[in-house]
Amino acid sequence: MSELSLSKTLQHTPGLLTHWTQDHNRIYLYCDDGVILQVSVLTDSILRFRFSTEGYFLKDFSYAIDPDFDEQISSLKVSEKERHIIIRTNQLVCKLKKKGLTTRIFDRQGQLILGDDKGFHWEKNEESGGNHVFMSKKAFPDENYFGLGDKSCHLNLRGERLNNWVTDCFGYGPETDPLYRSIPFYYGLNEGDAYGVFFDNSFRTYFDFAKEREDATSFWAHGGEMNYYFFYGPELTAVAEQYTLLTGRAELPPLWGLGFHQCKWSYYPETKVKEIAQQFRDLQIPCDAIYLDIDYMDGYRCFTWNHDHFPDPARMLQELREQGYHTVVIIDPGIKIDPDYWVFQEGLEGEHFLRRPDGPYAQGKVWPGECYFPDYTHPETREWWSGLFKDLIRKMGVNGVWNDMNEPAVFDVPSKTLPKDVRFHYEGHNVSHLKAHNIYGMQMARATYEGVKEFVYPNRPVMITRATYSGGQRYSSVWTGDNVASWEHLELASTQCQRLSISGFSYCGSDIGGFNDTPDGELFVRWLQLGIFHPLCRVHSIGYHDLGDAEIDEEAVEANIKNAEGKRDQEPWSFGEPYTSIARKTIELRYRLLPILYTAFWQYVERGTPILRPLSFWDQHDPETLHRMEEFSVGDHLMVCPISDQGAEGRSLYLPKGMWYDFNTDQPVIGEQEIWSDAGLDQIPMYVRAGGILPLAPVMQFIGERMIDVLELHIYYLEGSQSSELYVDAGEGYDYQSGKFLLHQFHFSGTPTGCSLSVDRSGDYQPEYTEFRLVFHGLPFRTASCLVDGQEASVSFQALTTEVTVPVGLKQVEIL
Repeated sequence: MSELSLSKTLQHTPGLLTHWTQDHNRIYLYCDDGVILQVSVLTDSILRFRFSTEGYFLKDFSYAIDPDFDEQISSLKVSEKERHIIIRTNQLVCKLKKKGLTTRIFDRQGQLILGDDKGFHWEKNEESGGNHVFMSKKAFPDENYFGLGDKSCHLNLRGERLNNWVTDCFGYGPETDPLYRSIPFYYGLNEGDAYGVFFDNSFRTYFDFAKEREDATSFWAHGGEMNYYFFYGPELTAVAEQYTLLTGRAELPPLWGLGFHQCKWSYYPETKVKEIAQQFRDLQIPCDAIYLDIDYMDGYRCFTWNHDHFPDPARMLQELREQGYHTVVIIDPGIKIDPDYWVFQEGLEGEHFLRRPDGPYAQGKVWPGECYFPDYTHPETREWWSGLFKDLIRKMGVNGVWNDMNEPAVFDVPSKTLPKDVRFHYEGHNVSHLKAHNIYGMQMARATYEGVKEFVYPNRPVMITRATYSGGQRYSSVWTGDNVASWEHLELASTQCQRLSISGFSYCGSDIGGFNDTPDGELFVRWLQLGIFHPLCRVHSIGYHDLGDAEIDEEAVEANIKNAEGKRDQEPWSFGEPYTSIARKTIELRYRLLPILYTAFWQYVERGTPILRPLSFWDQHDPETLHRMEEFSVGDHLMVCPISDQGAEGRSLYLPKGMWYDFNTDQPVIGEQEIWSDAGLDQIPMYVRAGGILPLAPVMQFIGERMIDVLELHIYYLEGSQSSELYVDAGEGYDYQSGKFLLHQFHFSGTPTGCSLSVDRSGDYQPEYTEFRLVFHGLPFRTASCLVDGQEASVSFQALTTEVTVPVGLKQVEIL
């Protein structure tokens, strides 16, 4: 239902304020028609607005909010004027009109950041009870919008209308909406100032970004409360960091979780898995993880093994570990209705399955056939589910878990999911599927994460989920779902992962090469050249299955395998030369970049800073950056723009202001302009910000293959100053939480006649490497001397670089 259609129905708006009260940082405004607005000042720059139309509030609860979120306010003052209630913090001034409770939020200089259009309004939901709740805000003529999680439209949301209802959307396209995740959080950017809005409502939610009316943006839901949060930047990055402060931040993954991962539907039997593993090592193509899809199970029953395909899983996984591999297995929510199946029996005995209103268990058809579905919104069910992973991990040796089909997806029904009247415990709040649907996958991921974390300890968990909700980044990484092997989807993968990253889900990736259909060699390597910059770097494909969501016909699949002659394979060597060599070179670059990725991940965990950052996050004051889709940065200093056009030998791209260096040629380039970047099939357009420092690791076949004695630091000259960071820990375990980490903070300063590099450190970790090889790029002067902590040091000169090897504990290097 749109804003326009509401004009023909009975609408309600808040009446006239009668009185207000304050309880610490919460202000309550009471109207003569029973409407109450609760304004919570959570920090100096985070406000919460929660409306009730019934004269009272239901118990406050949200799965999205991090239980560890700490409300911190340095200043709060509330005053009353003739027509307004005014709330002031150190950052904001919020004016609430007494008639209608419309809101305007200003910065402390009096600049309007966000103001209501019609504001809050509602109508009764006659079908399911409660209300349809609506909020409309004014849209400035040049305002731009970003975020909303995983959408396949333009990165800039201005002019879009979208909705959130997690959906199994096999083979989706650029116009498909909704997709697999519900992340009802967006950014507004006007005249260089940024804010964020998080509409914390788990019903189906809708957003109109100045599409229906050019001067208004609105969001609404067909149930639940009008409950939203406002975040003030004014920088886009600051909004992202505050949003994850509220909804929670991810945990550092093990370093192997950032390595290259190989997957397919499906690798079986054991001989095939071992063949794939050996081929990586024989061809010297790095790989850290192999995934097992649903065919490892006995009849697709979760937590079982098909012993015809895998007669001794524990032995096989041990042998893979000896080759340097970790194993990740898929687990779906559907539990086969089978009296002889132990998981089904336990689920019945513990009453862990979802029910219909009159008592019968909710039932749906998925891969195993007819299934029941656990109620992950019940703490006892989550505890039971977590415990199911004990044998899988500790006895068999599984290292990570991949949750799929957890929208939840159901076959052969128009809705693609469970009926809307299915009942959920919802932490004792007892709700229907209308409210619980969007958080189901998130809570499955939570239950899985808690089990994996417990049983892999003292190691760190690796978790992947398809469906989730805001706050789900606390439990799992995500991927973009069942995409298609096409150039269009290669471009979509870049946009989707950028959007996920700025929406709290930085640990993201796509099915490299495309899940459905088969890429040719060119498309595969170009997709790989994108995927190595995504935190989750995984090749996955449909294999020999052409059946989509239909029930698997095993005989047809076996016939397909025999007739395919390798055409459905999607390993890095599947396309022959020159593609195998290019794929190897590309994956080797991934391993070279791991110190950059790991440091960026630490920034994401520690501060909430997105790992992948669109151009708008580099310079939100430059209008050109607001509509670019393919250029993005990884961390603080590396900008990439992979090729996404068939047959291209290069591409045009835009560099933000400042000086940049071509990573491949070392040529300096002035920013704030569009340039052409040559990039043959074996090259990726990559640019480094002047003054930035890129730590690069040696190539390994898997994490921990050998010791690192020397770490390279590539330093790009700038006339001026710039800071960089390098975070290091053991890459596994939790000692970093008690100080066993090392944070290098580098400060570069350059003049026309010399430069210096100073280093600060914190943490107690002793890294493997004892030396840095400093590689200076672009020095404009002839080097006469090099001082390391005041002592003369020898340097070497290459064609375009100056190099010096120094101890890790250095404090300052001067090159004159």
